[in-house]
Amino acid sequence: MKGGFTGGDEYQKHFLPRDYLATYYSFDGSPSPEAEMLKFNLECLHKTFGPGGLQGDTLIDIGSGPTIYQVLAACDSFQDITLSDFTDRNREELEKWLKKEPGAYDWTPAVKFACELEGNSGRWEEKEEKLRAVVKRVLKCDVHLGNPLAPAVLPPADCVLTLLAMECACCSLDAYRAALCNLASLLKPGGHLVTTVTLRLSSYMVGKREFSCVALEKEEVEQAVLDAGFDIKQLLHSPQSYSVTNAANNGVCFIVARKKPGP
Repeated sequence: MKGGFTGGDEYQKHFLPRDYLATYYSFDGSPSPEAEMLKFNLECLHKTFGPGGLQGDTLIDIGSGPTIYQVLAACDSFQDITLSDFTDRNREELEKWLKKEPGAYDWTPAVKFACELEGNSGRWEEKEEKLRAVVKRVLKCDVHLGNPLAPAVLPPADCVLTLLAMECACCSLDAYRAALCNLASLLKPGGHLVTTVTLRLSSYMVGKREFSCVALEKEEVEQAVLDAGFDIKQLLHSPQSYSVTNAANNGVCFIVARKKPGP
């Protein structure tokens, strides 16, 4: 894309949460690549955090954007969830939903789908309230910092979650590799990283603005996770792709990895 990599300043100034939500999360039941991607992620997360899956006390979601769907499956398995994002507008959008403020984005269709996966679509209101109860804080994050949540300092977490965010925050493979090491520092030894990465994506649209990404291959993502000190427990590759990206990509990669014990 023209103009070089869109860094944090551009996100802070120009990333509009409502344009992003309208483009990628209009989950109204009509078929679209965006709806299929959301379903794919919700299904993977249900399998990861559902019965017999990952559980613990604390989970940190890095790069939440203005979305909450990614922690719907985890809110029954973790007692303390942190949401985080770089931009002020995204954090404000999260707070609106958490506080049930007028004009908050309506996540009902996604919540109902998540509950259907659990076998009880009728408990969607209960699910929303459970999530609001276990999200304890919304923090600023910057994956390029040694402590991505600085100046906040949290105890090491049982799980770090980051979906469709790291490839947008990093300008190169080296930056992505370094950022994964920074995320690893947030975890307890034996804690888990859960991530979805869009592959071969160099940019995406939000409204009329283009934001750049680092185009990653599946093998590069896999090796970066291993080199950051993790054992990969699950790797799923799906051909799902978005309709409003710069070009047809090579799908997404969903990874569950366990942080190795220290020396």
